[in-house]
Amino acid sequence: MNEYNFASATVLLLLITDPLGNIPIFANALKRVEPARRARVILREVLIAFVLLLAFMFMGAGFLRLMNLSDLSLQIAGGVVLFLIALRMIFPPPFEEQVSDAHEPLIVPLAVPALAGPSALATVLLLVSQAPERRLEWVAALTVTMLVCAVVLVLAERIQRLVGERVVMAFERLMGLILVAISVEMLLRGFKAVLRAA
Repeated sequence: MNEYNFASATVLLLLITDPLGNIPIFANALKRVEPARRARVILREVLIAFVLLLAFMFMGAGFLRLMNLSDLSLQIAGGVVLFLIALRMIFPPPFEEQVSDAHEPLIVPLAVPALAGPSALATVLLLVSQAPERRLEWVAALTVTMLVCAVVLVLAERIQRLVGERVVMAFERLMGLILVAISVEMLLRGFKAVLRAA
């Protein structure tokens, strides 16, 4: 029985890419970019992240074979990574102001690792490895996720003004709690499979 469907995969990808949590990162990186160009830069970075995740999705099976990794090891490793990401969402480290580059950010740090980070790459690999025949469904879930990220990040300044930073932070912690539950469920299923195989 398959663990994920289109809806649950979309929610999982949204929790991992965390567009609301990425608002401060994007705002800091785009400080020195002209306001008129910010939306274009955001859309470009989201597109780069989408292409990268899509490439991993289609080359995932080959990558697993090349690295001699089993689906089970990927599931357990993915659960561990998601758990660590979720803990950082619930207990975020103090936000350190970084000096923005005078030039427009390109690929790093916005497309990678803010959107297409290790956890997102591991997740698309996990989805495809569990149900390669439903690859088009996972592509649709990734497309919806990237569209939501694009809309949220383009409207980031308005969202912050409308709901306030505290509401954004509270929502991110709530998403972190949900992601903890998902990661624990992944680990439990992985360990149960190990025990059955032993």
